[in-house]
Amino acid sequence: MEKNVELIQELVVLYGVKIITALAIFIIGKWVAKRLAGLVQKGLQKNNIDPAIQNFVGSLVSWALIIFVVIAALGQLGIQTASFVAIVGAAGLAIGLALQGSLANFAAGVLILIFRPFKVGDFVEVAGVSGAVQNIQIFTTELHTPDNKKVIVPNGGVISGNITNYSANNTRRVDLVFGIGYSEDIDVAKTLLQTVLAAEPKVLQDPAPTIGVVELADSSVNLVCRPWVNTADYWDVYFNVTEAVKKALDAGGISIPFPQRDLHLHHVNAPAAAVDSNQ
Repeated sequence: MEKNVELIQELVVLYGVKIITALAIFIIGKWVAKRLAGLVQKGLQKNNIDPAIQNFVGSLVSWALIIFVVIAALGQLGIQTASFVAIVGAAGLAIGLALQGSLANFAAGVLILIFRPFKVGDFVEVAGVSGAVQNIQIFTTELHTPDNKKVIVPNGGVISGNITNYSANNTRRVDLVFGIGYSEDIDVAKTLLQTVLAAEPKVLQDPAPTIGVVELADSSVNLVCRPWVNTADYWDVYFNVTEAVKKALDAGGISIPFPQRDLHLHHVNAPAAAVDSNQ
């Protein structure tokens, strides 16, 4: 009986210390993990990272540290953790392979939110789609097209191609080309274009518009007209100036060439010998 009591006491002393040490490792490790995750979130917040990224990265760091702490606590109890680590690693690999497309979109979403090539409200062209950015999520970006369609583009496709942000700058240049006949007076046509631009209130005077001959085409002399406008006024100026130039050229007697085709019919008289034979 005494031997059993002594054995129990030895086991309690031996394993009691290990259990207390393991609990201490778990409790302290969990506290440290929480603190480190909070510090990471604060760091992301100071850099104006999207709140969704802050929460996700904070949770990821916290769970990774907790798993490490649990493994350390189990090792203190004498449990072989090598197999456990192998299982966790295999599970992580399997999940990564199964979700590799989603993980690529997630990584691309993180890059978009960090580097901010565009923001909500910008008009962009990405992955062959043009539209206003409606929402930037972890895995996808939502665009609102001019014809009132909602297009959801995977972030991997956004990052993998060129990104054209039409709203990035405050001003844009409107590029217009107008053709006049070779017989028309170029100076008169340029004066008419200048008059149209001067009458359009949304055209900026600084930088000054550019008007000049850009090409001697097959059937026309092409004049380039390049006014600068505020980005929000681009399409208004584009449509207004195009219509006003047509009316101004018509009023000024300047012809605008358009494709034409002339058909020439030739009457061929039949030979006299052939006519006699038919009779």
